[in-house]
Amino acid sequence: MNLLKAIATVGGFTLLSRVFGFVRDMLIANFLGAGMVADAFVVAFRFPNLFRRLFAEGAFAAAFVPLFARELEGDGGGDDRAREAARARARQFADQAFAVLALALVVFVAAMEIVMPWAMVVLAGGFQAVPGKMDLATDLSRIAFPYLLFISLVSLQSGILNSLGRFAAAAAAPVLLNLVLIAALLGFAHRMETPGHALAWGVFWAGVAQFAWLAWFCRAHGFPLRLVRPRWTEKVALLIRRILPVVFGASLYQVNLLIGTILATYVSDGAVSYLYYADRVTQLPLGVVGIAVGTALLPLLARQLKAGEAVSAMNSQNRGLEFALLLTLPAAAACLVIPDEIIRVLFERGAFGPDATAATAAALFAYATGLPAYVLIRVLAPGFYAREDTSTPVRVAVAAMLVNIVLMVVLMKPLGHVGIALAASVSAWLNTLLLGAVLVRRGHFALDARLRSRLPRILLATAGMVGVLEIARRNLDALMTGDTGEQVLGLALLVVLGLAAFAAFALALRAAGLKDARSMLRARDLDR
Repeated sequence: MNLLKAIATVGGFTLLSRVFGFVRDMLIANFLGAGMVADAFVVAFRFPNLFRRLFAEGAFAAAFVPLFARELEGDGGGDDRAREAARARARQFADQAFAVLALALVVFVAAMEIVMPWAMVVLAGGFQAVPGKMDLATDLSRIAFPYLLFISLVSLQSGILNSLGRFAAAAAAPVLLNLVLIAALLGFAHRMETPGHALAWGVFWAGVAQFAWLAWFCRAHGFPLRLVRPRWTEKVALLIRRILPVVFGASLYQVNLLIGTILATYVSDGAVSYLYYADRVTQLPLGVVGIAVGTALLPLLARQLKAGEAVSAMNSQNRGLEFALLLTLPAAAACLVIPDEIIRVLFERGAFGPDATAATAAALFAYATGLPAYVLIRVLAPGFYAREDTSTPVRVAVAAMLVNIVLMVVLMKPLGHVGIALAASVSAWLNTLLLGAVLVRRGHFALDARLRSRLPRILLATAGMVGVLEIARRNLDALMTGDTGEQVLGLALLVVLGLAAFAAFALALRAAGLKDARSMLRARDLDR
């Protein structure tokens, strides 16, 4: 599987997951609105997700995939016996990593269940001002937190499959999460104490479903993970040393969200939910583009560098960056031009009223200013991880997070929850610029002639799309203020016109072309 096919596979399933995610969030907005139960569930869901991003999806994948790829590549021998010996060593390493990770997670989850009331004081101290809100958040968090155990093991399974060039099953796993949550809300929202309780139990069972799903595929591809006796081997020790520094470096985006969640609990009732719903919209391009490119790029770079193909690795990173910018810049621009229309159509119904729409749209605008940076972090970070350097990104992340905290505290007073979102965007741009500067200084990355030529053309095509979108927005105002059906039609027209305009400008300016796609499809195969 070549780079473009890998990106398309991950991006396609991520898009499907995001579609179901929007259905899920529309149902949450309808059943929960933006009040006490919604805020409590957002915190309960974000808590295990934070640790998943920190210790599993971000840190574990960044450290595990290059080491696993090293075992899989072996000593470069090409005969069948050498390849099978390399796969056997890779299986043994995966089993050891699985056992150590599972043991650590069981201990950690059990400890967090015990200290959850005190953890909630740190995570959502502002909830204490509303009677019953802190207790509700604690109950929901205790139900949902074991999700961390299962989804962290899923991240290991995903790393194995991605290293083998098998991206589809892992990319499809998040779809199960959204399907289970939708089923939990529709089937049990009125049968439990609150709809938040139904969602929290849905999170728990979704983790079980995702783990079972990928366990089957790992076995099918010759890597059945076994729960062996945990042993502190040299390779496991190296894995742990690589994980520790990247805990924050690979997960700045989620850390920013956590800090924002904590501060938002002190802003106003509903502020946590406004930021959550706005973030969900930005997750669509971030997931479809940023996560897809990063997921596909890391194992490719790791194997190219292991094989001594530095020029190919440089080309892969340039193409990943080009593809990410081609899709992210117009998406960010659309969120800046029509944030109210997007939020109104997606969420304004039931308990989610016009005031919530306006507050969420303002947060979306602020998040959109940093959307390209969030994506570029995902594209640049593999340049470090593939070289088994997990310490540099954490130093960059610490600097960006310090700026983020200061800006959030400064801006939340005059701008409220919008200031929190804006601070996160500024810190993401700082992270991006520092990562890029370090890669360039070390000679690990340089914009090639094609990207230097394409980038200004992509920017011009995006500017042209913005002009068309603004004109269309003004002329479709009657539809966007009509009933639900008219609003859906109006937003659909805006999206179609925006996409058509950008495609036309991109082709006319030669920012992209069909010939490029065909040449990428003929690129070197990942499965060698």
